[in-house]
Amino acid sequence: MRLLISFAALFLSVILLQLSTGGVGPLDAISGLTLGFDKEQIGFLGSAHFVGFFIGCWWVPRLMGNVGHSRAFAVCTALGAMGLIGHTLTEDPLAWAAMRIASGLCMAGCYTVIEAWLNAKVTNENRGRAMGTYRIADLSASLAAQLLIAVLPPAAYVSYNLLAILCCAALLPLTMTKASQPEIPDAPRLRPRLAWNCSPLAVAGVIVAALSSASFRMVGPIYGQEVGLKVGQIAFFLASFVLGGALAQYPLGWLADKYDRRWVLIWLSAIAIVSCAITMAASGTGTIGVMLAAAFFGFTTFPIFSVSAAHANDFATSEQRVELSAALMFWYALGAIASPYISSALIDSFGPPALFAYVAAGHVLLIVFGLSRMRARPAPEDRTRYVYAPRTSFTIGRLLKRARERR
Repeated sequence: MRLLISFAALFLSVILLQLSTGGVGPLDAISGLTLGFDKEQIGFLGSAHFVGFFIGCWWVPRLMGNVGHSRAFAVCTALGAMGLIGHTLTEDPLAWAAMRIASGLCMAGCYTVIEAWLNAKVTNENRGRAMGTYRIADLSASLAAQLLIAVLPPAAYVSYNLLAILCCAALLPLTMTKASQPEIPDAPRLRPRLAWNCSPLAVAGVIVAALSSASFRMVGPIYGQEVGLKVGQIAFFLASFVLGGALAQYPLGWLADKYDRRWVLIWLSAIAIVSCAITMAASGTGTIGVMLAAAFFGFTTFPIFSVSAAHANDFATSEQRVELSAALMFWYALGAIASPYISSALIDSFGPPALFAYVAAGHVLLIVFGLSRMRARPAPEDRTRYVYAPRTSFTIGRLLKRARERR
């Protein structure tokens, strides 16, 4: 019973955390437009979030080793709440960028604690159910976070304070549970070159996944406003992307286990290019057409990270898997830091279609690189299982290690 209560507390903290830090991205974009920020400044806010995300992924495992799980979680939520409340004190975009670093650090740090705690508590008997519930909680809360901007007024005191309250509330379930804290795990070594040595194509895939997802989620509100969507419609536009990505996990996982994963990546990218073209064309077809196009875009681009991670794990030993996961997250973070600023600058210079032209160009390069890698070496004969890989922290590899048993 204590174990079940401990899991429930962790999952509730995940939901509250995602509602808070996952909602600040679209709210910042809409608020920035309301306050007259230029498009590059809004893109810079998205990039700042991923700077904080990277810092949190790297620093919090070490903080957890010094002060324990609960205290590390409290530090991260305090930083996140301070960053959210600070939005109400100034309208300077550079100050907001510093606050977004705090919220990004909060998100990565809290996920690091939650996943380390969850990994220590699961057993072989309940691992599948625990991970399934964890994925549902994370994706459902992410979907709800995008919808929050439909009800939160932009650039308003009440909006940022409500998100700060949710961030503080995430602290309560985890710190009030009677379950004992697990032992402190060793921080995974960060070896980015390990991912490249295992699979250069996987590195390229996670960078393109970051280019697609970070650009859309951080700069998508700009695109939505430019094509005439209202604030409530922008919320559903972003939520459609997340929903499409969630629906893609099972069929793409089946394909990635049945066929050569390099071909799956190449065809995914080819269809993603088509989805970019459809999304650009759908801007004049009405609200329903725009929503369906966004869902199709999420369906084709969201699984690329997981397929790339599965391909990299095919070339890794069991002892390398935790560090490989951290290395792939490092490359994803690099791509996510750069993409929002670049895509916002392109929209500013060339108009709304430039966002999807930029994403399509990334997928063209991934196709070319994938075809070249197919000539470099054959597909592995013994492959791991496909696993949906959340992009949450450097420690997620510990949770996924047992699930990636070879087929």
